[in-house]
Amino acid sequence: MKNKKTKLQNLKGFRDFLPQQMLVRNYVKGVFIKVFTDFGFEPLKTPTLEYASTLLGKYGKNTDKLVYTFKDKGDRQIALRYDLTVPVSKVLAIYKNQITLPFKRYQIQPVWRAEKPQLGRYREIEQCDIDIFGPKSPINDAEIIAIIYNILQKLNFKKFSIRINSRQVLYQLLNSIDIKNDQNPILQSLDKLQKLGKKRVTEELIKKGLNKSKIIKIFNQLLVTKPDQYLNLVFKKLNQLDIPKNAYIFDPTMVRGLDYYTGPIFETYVKKPTIGSITGGGRYDNLISQLGGPNIPAVGTTIGLDRIVDCILDQNLLPQLPTTTTKILVANFDPKLEPKTVNLANFLRKSKIPTLLYPYQDKLSKQIKYAGKKGIPYIAILGPDEIKNNTVTVKNLNTRTQQTISKEKLIKLLI
Repeated sequence: MKNKKTKLQNLKGFRDFLPQQMLVRNYVKGVFIKVFTDFGFEPLKTPTLEYASTLLGKYGKNTDKLVYTFKDKGDRQIALRYDLTVPVSKVLAIYKNQITLPFKRYQIQPVWRAEKPQLGRYREIEQCDIDIFGPKSPINDAEIIAIIYNILQKLNFKKFSIRINSRQVLYQLLNSIDIKNDQNPILQSLDKLQKLGKKRVTEELIKKGLNKSKIIKIFNQLLVTKPDQYLNLVFKKLNQLDIPKNAYIFDPTMVRGLDYYTGPIFETYVKKPTIGSITGGGRYDNLISQLGGPNIPAVGTTIGLDRIVDCILDQNLLPQLPTTTTKILVANFDPKLEPKTVNLANFLRKSKIPTLLYPYQDKLSKQIKYAGKKGIPYIAILGPDEIKNNTVTVKNLNTRTQQTISKEKLIKLLI
């Protein structure tokens, strides 16, 4: 009886990235990191797995359901990292005596979410976070928003809107209509307003115990509510940071569903494609103390690498990128000459030239064809005459021209 071959496929919501896709992703991450470092941020890394108790209870009941949890071989209840905000807050709690405040960190790592995959929403995503920890200051909130703006400008985004609100504005709104208890569940329903519409949000709020009179008051108040004093200071700092007023908008209907937010919150949307927010974050001043650490105010945002890449490809915003980072292929076609061929590849690499050494002897025509398929622009050829004269024949595969030159001139050609 023949064994049935297993059909190879990825789990839903998980993806492979081939080299060409990785070139795009690395380009976008490079823009991120350049802007992060320009603003004085430092890199950080945290573990893939955490104790489940570290993550659960920080996001809200609905979001907790999306955290991958399981028991390990030591019978410990653990979880895959859901976001980077709770893990970095854990770092501040553990290493409070080793970190100098204010602390500005960036972090680029994968996170996992057990949700239904769709356009722009995957079960494994690479998350890019920036956060500022230290004394509460509207400058910090404004700098986070300024970084979002600068990144999108450098990636050639033209039509986007940074929507800004504050949890304090929303809490004050609920207090004004005498909703003073269990405010976060109400806000979680309001967070669905743009997606579900008034009717379905009303039905959800009724199930949570609100009467229609109070629900109507909430919707009416959302139309007329204004920024609070702190948020107005953030807007003032944005102006000082040269962020144009048409790049952001105060949106009292924007909530963000996570429970840990305490102040200003922000999301970024593009007109096309319809993909949801491409950045999202805000101020969370109590999370570190909630994890057992000191009372350290914090503000930050996630910049969605996956969604931003999807938008760039959809809107053709990508500049002309090379198809490979390799500058030259060193041909290998004669076993007697191979030691000199290896030496040449080593010389080029020591000269900081990305070099691919063909790993075995083969026809030169086949190696040239291989380099062309890979998009490698040059091929270096060492024959007996080149070795005798201490030269290299270099072929430009784009122009189909070649020349025989010294190694030093070859370096100058490739830099």
